[in-house]
Amino acid sequence: MAVGRPREFDVDRVLGAALDVFWAKGYEGATMADLTTATGLKPGSVYAAFGSKAGLFSRVLDRYEESVFGYARDAIQEPTVRAVIRHWLEGVARATTGPDTPPGCLLVHGALAVGDGAASIRAELARRRENGEGYLVARLERAREEGDLPASVDPRAAAGYIFALSSGLAVEAAGGADHERLLRTVELTLHRLPWE
Repeated sequence: MAVGRPREFDVDRVLGAALDVFWAKGYEGATMADLTTATGLKPGSVYAAFGSKAGLFSRVLDRYEESVFGYARDAIQEPTVRAVIRHWLEGVARATTGPDTPPGCLLVHGALAVGDGAASIRAELARRRENGEGYLVARLERAREEGDLPASVDPRAAAGYIFALSSGLAVEAAGGADHERLLRTVELTLHRLPWE
């Protein structure tokens, strides 16, 4: 049985370069030419390593969740609902206005700019956003059991509210809002939580 040649590229570097392209241009806006230029790979190498553009995008989403979306995992460790929400929304503000990354959120932009021809990509992005919201739902359920969230508040509805605000912040950032403007929105949100 013949042994294939070992990969001659750094997968981490390639995924980082592809992440920048997909984040800036969206799934459909990122052409194979964009991806090969950014990664330094030939199209055949991309297909051999990742199966397809969609396969590469899926691996990029994994990387995005592990790195950029890490604020969510940190936020749910906070001791109070208010601290969870503050950490979460400030994390969104940081992630969507970083000096070394495109503005906005890959998971939000990717879903907004995907046509009918890439329905499977839209579905994957929706699934990943739902998973992220699930972290928050579970944390808010615990808060309600502990008495930190009023019993009258549905954790799923509260998480949906925070996730909608997160998406709005991402859209604002993509439209040019800077970090300070987003933080002002976060502060207003914390002063106007609908269950307090």
